[in-house]
Amino acid sequence: MKINFFHRKGNKAAQYWAGKIKDNIKNKYPSIGFVGKDPDVVIVLGGDGSILEAARKYHHESNPMILGLNLGNVGFLASVREPKNFINSVNKFLEGKFTISERMVLNVEILRGGRQIFKGEVLNEIVAQSILGMVDLEVFAGNICIRKIRGGGVLVATATGSTAFNLSAHGPIVMPNIKCLIITEIMDHNIPIPSIVVKHSEEVAIKINNFRQKGILSVSKIKNKADVVLVADGDKIFPLQKGDVIKIKSSDHLVRFVELESNYFFKSLKDRFSVR
Repeated sequence: MKINFFHRKGNKAAQYWAGKIKDNIKNKYPSIGFVGKDPDVVIVLGGDGSILEAARKYHHESNPMILGLNLGNVGFLASVREPKNFINSVNKFLEGKFTISERMVLNVEILRGGRQIFKGEVLNEIVAQSILGMVDLEVFAGNICIRKIRGGGVLVATATGSTAFNLSAHGPIVMPNIKCLIITEIMDHNIPIPSIVVKHSEEVAIKINNFRQKGILSVSKIKNKADVVLVADGDKIFPLQKGDVIKIKSSDHLVRFVELESNYFFKSLKDRFSVR
């Protein structure tokens, strides 16, 4: 087995635990190697954002298993939530006592005048959002308009992302191994409508119809002013214009997350929401 460690620069806690875990592996499992490219498993030290970043970075290389060790606040994506359990949990994994949860990835593209101007992959969600004002948009599934929104915007999430922005927008929590797309409005000024969950094989499209142009936000990388933006996994930001069409569909790729406990997702919910 070939292992790589991933954490964000300057994270001293992650650096400490990476060194401690590596020493433990060298002592107990000397046949295991450490690599920088094409790993079999990536041990991620950090929060859910770091785990998402690692999954996006490595899944096109060798589709490694992602073993997340939580050093953040929430830890929904982590395999282990408490640092006191890191060493024993890594040992358990290296002894083959784990299962794999395959997570869906979404492909997203923006068409402007029929021409592709943006493409990317996301694990959590795609958001089409007005910065401060309102945006008029339509949402399509199966080439049928299923939602007209005049408000803050709309997000399309995977089941993995159901516990992220989707949850904050009062969308449903979905078990992460269910392959689906969750469509949730953001502050619609019309009568609120519940989220819609569609099958993973459906293509979802969002058409940006209208918004008031004020040039509120400056997107520094491309030096464009924007009032409505696409945000992918809270990381990539792209300015949108009237008439833009965002197309979203499931990818052929699946990201593999390590699970070390049965019913881990339900235990995470219990911990997160303090169910007694």
